[in-house]
Amino acid sequence: MRRYGKHTDEDDIRSRPNRKGNRPRSNIRPKHEDAAEGMVLTVDRGRLTCLVEDRVVMAMKARELGRKAAVVGDRVGIVGDLSGAKDTLARIVRIEGRSSVLRRTADDDDPFERVVVANADQLAIVTALADPEPRPRLIDRCLVAAYDGGLEPLLVLTKSDLAAPDELLEMYGALGVPYVVTTREEFVEGLAADRVRDYLVGRTTAFVGHSGVGKTTLVNALVPEEKRRSTGLVNAVTGRGRHTTTSALALPLADKQGGWVIDTPGVRSFGLHHVDPSRVIHAFPDLEPGTEGCPRACSHDEPDCALDTWVAEGHADPARLYSLRRLLATRERREGD
Repeated sequence: MRRYGKHTDEDDIRSRPNRKGNRPRSNIRPKHEDAAEGMVLTVDRGRLTCLVEDRVVMAMKARELGRKAAVVGDRVGIVGDLSGAKDTLARIVRIEGRSSVLRRTADDDDPFERVVVANADQLAIVTALADPEPRPRLIDRCLVAAYDGGLEPLLVLTKSDLAAPDELLEMYGALGVPYVVTTREEFVEGLAADRVRDYLVGRTTAFVGHSGVGKTTLVNALVPEEKRRSTGLVNAVTGRGRHTTTSALALPLADKQGGWVIDTPGVRSFGLHHVDPSRVIHAFPDLEPGTEGCPRACSHDEPDCALDTWVAEGHADPARLYSLRRLLATRERREGD
């Protein structure tokens, strides 16, 4: 082994030749200013289906993005083969800033945050009034996730021929959430899709709901030319539906009316570990000014909360404060409680 002294000349040091003849690595990454703009339609095992102008392009994430993942709804910069031809693969080199994010965790104790959808304007929460029974706690959690992520909620209540919607609508009336109530017959005749469509035109709407409530059937009716989703029946023993959607998928609204529908996998839990309760108050503009007198780090559900005085003075409806506190408490409760 050759040893070198303190005053070694550069000529005495041997260097290993670069057999490949390529350039040395650099920390300077290309800016890809010529990258085409695209939208992620779905993600499947590392392959991302994107829409670039009017072409569907298959792509993969570039290594320089590191752990940053692109999700359905993301606006991205794409380079490479953008022809959309079979067996071609482009590269996603940039993920643009997001206007909204729908996130969830597996449960409230799980710190791993999963982004489900990006850049959606609206969250349609689909729930059946019977078969399976409605789960208000799950609805509450979806509402909190919508408010936290910057999405406007929409309630879609199905199977009203089996149970009346009055009790559920009264529970959420103070929140001012728009809603659509449909029957099974309206689903078959296509009237349900027509009524829901009025809330979707010109917007990007993500659909969530646990299995068996009719979410995928509704999406199929809204985007009939796709028909890529199968539908499942409710298990007669457990009262739960069978998962028929395994990955989120963005679909253009039918009849070229403008707007996107994003179908998401059926959920049986909606963890809120990632939610900062202080952000939920932003969805209550009539209550938010009343928090100025709250003590630091106020949970808005404690004796010194200034919202009690604010409401008592007539600045807001007491039902609104009750709804806020119920939603804030969902992070402390399980969906089945």
